[in-house]
Amino acid sequence: MTTTTENNPAVGQDLQQLMINTVRTLSIDAVQKANSGHPGAPLGMAPVGYTLFTKFMRFNPKDPDWINRDRFVLSAGHASMLLYSLLYLTGYDISLDDIKNFRQWHSKTPGHPEYEMTPGVEATTGPLGQGFANGVGMAIAEAYLRSYFNRPGYDLIDHYIYAIVSDGDLQEGISSEAASLAGHLQLGKLIYLYDRNHVQLSGPTSTSFTENVLERFDAYAWHTDEVKDANDIEAVARAIENAQKVTDKPSLIAVSSIIGYASPEANTFKAHGEPLGPEGVRETKKALGWPEDKDFYVPHEVLDEYRKAVPRGEQAEGQWKDMLQRWKQAFPDLAGDWDRANAGKLGEGWNSNLPTFKPEQGGVATREASGAAMNAIAAHVPTFIGGDADLAPSTKTQLKQYGDFEPGHYDGRNIHFGVREHAMGSIVNGIILNGMTWAYGATFFAFSDYQRPSVRLASIMGIPTIFVYTHDSVLLGEDGPTHQPIEQLMSLRAMPKLYVIRPADANESVDAWAWAMQNRRNPMALVFTRQKVPVLDRSGARGDLSKGAYILKEAPGGKPDVILMGTGSEVALCVGAADELQKSGVAAQVVSFPCWEIFEQQPESYRNQVLPPDVTARVSVEAGATLGWCRWVGSSGVSVGIDHFGASAPAAEIARHMGLTVENVVKAANRAMGRGEE
Repeated sequence: MTTTTENNPAVGQDLQQLMINTVRTLSIDAVQKANSGHPGAPLGMAPVGYTLFTKFMRFNPKDPDWINRDRFVLSAGHASMLLYSLLYLTGYDISLDDIKNFRQWHSKTPGHPEYEMTPGVEATTGPLGQGFANGVGMAIAEAYLRSYFNRPGYDLIDHYIYAIVSDGDLQEGISSEAASLAGHLQLGKLIYLYDRNHVQLSGPTSTSFTENVLERFDAYAWHTDEVKDANDIEAVARAIENAQKVTDKPSLIAVSSIIGYASPEANTFKAHGEPLGPEGVRETKKALGWPEDKDFYVPHEVLDEYRKAVPRGEQAEGQWKDMLQRWKQAFPDLAGDWDRANAGKLGEGWNSNLPTFKPEQGGVATREASGAAMNAIAAHVPTFIGGDADLAPSTKTQLKQYGDFEPGHYDGRNIHFGVREHAMGSIVNGIILNGMTWAYGATFFAFSDYQRPSVRLASIMGIPTIFVYTHDSVLLGEDGPTHQPIEQLMSLRAMPKLYVIRPADANESVDAWAWAMQNRRNPMALVFTRQKVPVLDRSGARGDLSKGAYILKEAPGGKPDVILMGTGSEVALCVGAADELQKSGVAAQVVSFPCWEIFEQQPESYRNQVLPPDVTARVSVEAGATLGWCRWVGSSGVSVGIDHFGASAPAAEIARHMGLTVENVVKAANRAMGRGEE
């Protein structure tokens, strides 16, 4: 394949059209070279991408993390070559060789956009609807940070969130959830361009999608507009300008495009996700008036014009930095909050008021301890925000002195997500992605299934979203099996990069929050009880939650006959069983095991101290699926758990019928030691 950046006078098109067609041809060349990808949307939406990146968006390619940049989310992630071409042309750290390596091993240009892999990619997208909801979260973060930091004459936070969304995005339920909330919140900095091309992967949209999208979004309280032809740059620009003027509504602009524009497969589903083929590429270039024998061809005047984004962005950021310095001098107290939030650091004394609990206080539900910890943290971390799926009285996650985030009142720190678990997960991801915040979303643990795709995307991106889950087991009682989690713990533990933390008592719950606030590289699932659990005596403990697992109660004489390990409310059962076993001369070591993932990261010497390899008699106790515990109990061990759905009954009765008792743990320990059920 040949490459050039020299001008070809024979093209005979004006500069603007050259710039658009460069995006188109780079995209189809990359897809063809990879023999994989989606050429249709880049061919159809190149004029829209060009318009956004050259006429509206404020960004600095040399500083992709500038906090006040405009954000662009490609929710239709399959159109990734549209984005990669624009990022390369405007001067981000992406080379033409990176474009040529589209979809290859360790390339900066993977099949779908990936956060932190490609400079300028704001969110990992691909599963449709996720980017749509991420953008809503970014707009929420922008509004909150604007209300907290901005002062008259100092608009430190003032940026738009743009996105390109597809028919598929708008068909996913998560987009409906997120759009409904965005309209309610009147997020005027949110402008989405809807690629209305009437074609999907397997055929025309009319086979499954005949609703009036704009009327739907009107009902969501969005500003709506339409552009009849994506190639009409003036109309696209005019629609965006009009959207910017609507400050109290998010905007959806329906842009009619031709999927696979200028290709032999234009207006057909074949253009969606298949390379055009060598002949198809040639015919497309011919139709565009492009040199047919040149691959990855970039006219020099096109590159020069696109690269004006660099000095333009540097100037904009430079002016903003000057304002930032003046603001810091005028508001030194706020300046400290800004610097810490921008660096992702906690201020001195942030944990000074964290609560502590004593065994003599009696039982405390870990959700209650979690709520106390959150409110202590909120007092010292002003960019700690979040909310719940209409469950705050039950999840105990309300930040009590910090108001509600509502239309026109964006200084509140409690976000009412409504019963929208899936969107809540991705919106909180978007809040984190926008920067400068610690953010959480809360719901019942059984409903984590509703938001699993959002949790998975947070894990792929490696962002510190805090997913709070309460009502963590069958012991929530009378609500019954629909609300009683069984498989969720193991399901989430199977997810790479996600920390699943199930604290044993009130103090471990506080420790879980302290650990979560200091972790800025991975998402966390914090799992809490509805019911009260004993506050455990940790006076003889060797370690704490920060190690993932630790010896809570040493075996008498220091040499255990059996190891009892548990999480959450079942750790108390292990303690009770150890006391009972001691009466019959059995030395049991109790291990609290709140987080497998943290424990796995500890040195082997520490892991062997907690779980001595020569002690093969081991019992795990957890009110959930036993699948996976074999990793820790070994082939000789016994797992006490629940491998069936729950039932509606008082918690004590459920525990008795399902073997979540001290007596049953003692029996399991005896089996593990080969003593039958003595």
